[in-house]
Amino acid sequence: MTRILDLDRDALAALRGRDLTAAVAESEGRTVVAEVFADRAALAFSPTGPAVHNMELMAAFGADVLILNMIDRVWDGERFHFPGLGTVPDLAALADRVGRPIGVNLEPGDVPRLRRATTDSARRLVDSGAALLTLTANPSTAGTFTGLTRATRELRTALGPGAALWTGKMHHAGHRERITTNRLTALVDAGADGVIIPLPGTLPGVTRESAAEAVAAVQDAGAVVMGAIGTSQEGAHTTVVPQLALTAKEIGVDAHHIGDCFLPGMGDPELLYAYSVAIRGRRHTWTRMALNTRR
Repeated sequence: MTRILDLDRDALAALRGRDLTAAVAESEGRTVVAEVFADRAALAFSPTGPAVHNMELMAAFGADVLILNMIDRVWDGERFHFPGLGTVPDLAALADRVGRPIGVNLEPGDVPRLRRATTDSARRLVDSGAALLTLTANPSTAGTFTGLTRATRELRTALGPGAALWTGKMHHAGHRERITTNRLTALVDAGADGVIIPLPGTLPGVTRESAAEAVAAVQDAGAVVMGAIGTSQEGAHTTVVPQLALTAKEIGVDAHHIGDCFLPGMGDPELLYAYSVAIRGRRHTWTRMALNTRR
């Protein structure tokens, strides 16, 4: 089986669907996922000089997988326009450009149409080359586990078994409800091949013990688990990394998510780097960084 650790930039760019989920599972807790706002280029060196899109920066610091939040801000339903990268015809071309599989956040509920977790948007994104769809909820959108479960079932039916569909909450999203084992395994029953949970230390009430029990139950049900930092601690000092990263390894997550709330629309690249070193050492981190360019 292929490990995501062993892939170069071109092989990573081509990775999608259930093959991506399997490659994450084979890497045994050593996959780094960076979420960014789709419409932000954090580094623009001069009014006329080159701009660096957030996803390029996070890839350069060691991310294996990139997830685009707020896709409706750059997608008209056909083409995609990214600051610093320009217009690309599809997400397959974008993945080839940045050398990473590209995931997209979709949400149930009352959000803009192209960001909503409808079967039409999901199908068009997968056909465009989206390697992964994450069903979650942004702050203040009143996202619920009931809505996530329903959307997961609808999208799995529409997309078939080959698509990668990771579902869950990174925070309460404006609707406070306990993150329980039953709610998480219900997502797997609905068709998720990956489940998202907030890491202990990021959301009040998520303890090591409860998170470890939930991770084991989800994995026993046949899905991978992505542990998320989605409560602005992606902009904390790097001294918090050992606590978060090693706790994540202890509870057993398969992938480690760095959220998008530090510089406009992304996490701290230095925190991502320190987190990567903590969970997989300098050898794998430096290899991923060095293989960021096409050879």
